[in-house]
Amino acid sequence: MLLELKKEIIYGPVRSRRLGPSLGVNVLPGNSKYCTFNCVYCQYGWTDFERMRRTGRNDFPSRDQVKEAIEAALLRLAPAPPAYITLSGNGEATLHPEFTGIVADMIEIRDRLSPNSQTAILSNSTRVGNARIREALARLDVRIMKLDAGSQQMLSRYNQPMPGIRLDRIVDGLAKLGRVTIQSLFTAGSAGNFSDDEVECWLRQLEKIQPVAVQVYSLDRGYPSEGISPLTTMQLESIRDAARARDIHAEVFGR
Repeated sequence: MLLELKKEIIYGPVRSRRLGPSLGVNVLPGNSKYCTFNCVYCQYGWTDFERMRRTGRNDFPSRDQVKEAIEAALLRLAPAPPAYITLSGNGEATLHPEFTGIVADMIEIRDRLSPNSQTAILSNSTRVGNARIREALARLDVRIMKLDAGSQQMLSRYNQPMPGIRLDRIVDGLAKLGRVTIQSLFTAGSAGNFSDDEVECWLRQLEKIQPVAVQVYSLDRGYPSEGISPLTTMQLESIRDAARARDIHAEVFGR
């Protein structure tokens, strides 16, 4: 079963498999998925690029609304603050037209109301080539960035990005950003990304990025494509071990 979209700006705290106790912040429209990818495995289903074009920026919460929601949530949670305050939600958070300002606000509120919390983001990495976005990302404590493909062909087939998004620009931006954690979801099947050749291409990209950690996982929620299936624990561990053999710190999450 696919997940329902986040209707509000704040959700949780939830227990994230990547971060632990995390207060979710959705800066995207609450009535539709808003993403630069159309991944075959997305827990929210397919991306309607045409609807995104029609919507434009009209349905985004304002910067002030986001700021007020984060502040109210942290005041409500005191004196038991979340371990993380995480930008995530219904797609790609960096698409918010005031993303850089939202990051600044989130850090200011955290410093004032919840100094022991860390700021974080779950991102699909497609806007990391933009210098202003990259500067904002660099201010966050934890940056968990997607990389499922090692070739442009696989990116196009597996993540199905909007036109103009290129793997080489993503990899270059991640390398420039530095100190990133890479999250990679592998699946089997005719529409999947798991094969010896594809894993090898992916590993070469990781060597360029030099992440601080890699999180390898597979399906454990609903997904829209009929051409994919979960990997076994043994298969995930084989990917992890191949990364470790190249001195890349990798762990298996989920299964």
